[in-house]
Amino acid sequence: MKIYNLFPLLAGRLNQWKPHLERAAHMGFDWIFVNPVQQTGQSGSLYSIKDYFALNPKLLAEKGTATPEAQMKAVVTEAEKLGLSMMVDLVINHCAYDSALLKQHPEWFAKKNGQIAHPSCVHDGQEVVWHDLARFDHAHTSDREGLYRYCLKTVEYLLELGFKGLRCDAAYQLPSDFWRRLIADIRKKWPDTVFAAETLGCNPEQTKDTARAGFDYIFNSSKWWDFSSPWLMEQYHLTRETVPSISFPESHDTARLFAEVHGNPDAMKQRYLFAALFSAGVMMPMGFEYGFRKALHVVDSRPEDWETPAIDLTGFIQHVNAVKSRYPVFMEESVTEVLPYHPNHSILLLWKASPKTGGEALIILNKDIWHRQYFHTDNLNHYVQSVAPMVDASPEWAMEYLPAPFGFELAPGMGRILVAGRA
Repeated sequence: MKIYNLFPLLAGRLNQWKPHLERAAHMGFDWIFVNPVQQTGQSGSLYSIKDYFALNPKLLAEKGTATPEAQMKAVVTEAEKLGLSMMVDLVINHCAYDSALLKQHPEWFAKKNGQIAHPSCVHDGQEVVWHDLARFDHAHTSDREGLYRYCLKTVEYLLELGFKGLRCDAAYQLPSDFWRRLIADIRKKWPDTVFAAETLGCNPEQTKDTARAGFDYIFNSSKWWDFSSPWLMEQYHLTRETVPSISFPESHDTARLFAEVHGNPDAMKQRYLFAALFSAGVMMPMGFEYGFRKALHVVDSRPEDWETPAIDLTGFIQHVNAVKSRYPVFMEESVTEVLPYHPNHSILLLWKASPKTGGEALIILNKDIWHRQYFHTDNLNHYVQSVAPMVDASPEWAMEYLPAPFGFELAPGMGRILVAGRA
């Protein structure tokens, strides 16, 4: 699963999305994820939904006779012609505080001090409260069936627009039995619908419970890995056999990576290669390919924020995506281990093996994004179990022949992709 995040406020009106769809298809993505497209509340945040059965006026064509739904369906059809399926955000853990639902169904909402509660979280020891949002109480509402039916209708509305997948925002905040029922009910009519659970920020038990609720994918935290600490592999093995996961080098919730790495294109390549090949899925937001520096914003982003490209990684991303598609070991939650026995600590050796096909891969990654590092081994076959010859599938400077002994000077951040077994 290779997902391009088309951010609606940056992409503009629906009739302006076609060039972004074409670019995503050219880079080898097979899914388009769009953040919420429904009508927002007074705050204007994409994630503050006021009306679940109306589209955001900011996304609609300024002129024309087509209905909002027809405009959205036309975009989905355009994407499908390019070989792209579309996924949309499903936000049913909260709604806009100025939604009519608060007056129509106050029993659906959590209460605090006698008032409908706002969602909140603790960040750096401080409570952050989203005052533009009202939190649904799926677990304790006196009308659980009514709230469930409303959410079911919401999903049906989105699927009738043509969406084939749902990224379920803060999925771990809803009961597992709610998700099991919803997923089962939806698949009676739309059996191929893909459900991806946003689980970032939850504890291990919440992650496991959510993963077991019938989701097709969850999102992992590899974006923040330092290529050394054990926590990522612990997280990966916690859910690997239950549900595949999706990596990302940056997201609409993070700072832009190009700004974080002070404009280092080698770091951008390193992080995309790792994200794409670490787990079964990868997601990349629009603008990453051009080194955009301005973070995406759920209220303030506008088409005018489109930046003059600082770099062009489209060819590199296309090659990495092609490698991911060609070798099954990169398209599943394969057995993955960090190999500890290399004397140069600036080099990561990541071994992957496919239980389904028997294919293996060895990723040799320069952790250092500023300096070259030399890798040497007497025999590359010591790192894999396959007797099949290894192939260099690297996006840059691929070698037709892998000698023994093997030595290579890795450029800053460079990754070598060596594959053995079935393509």
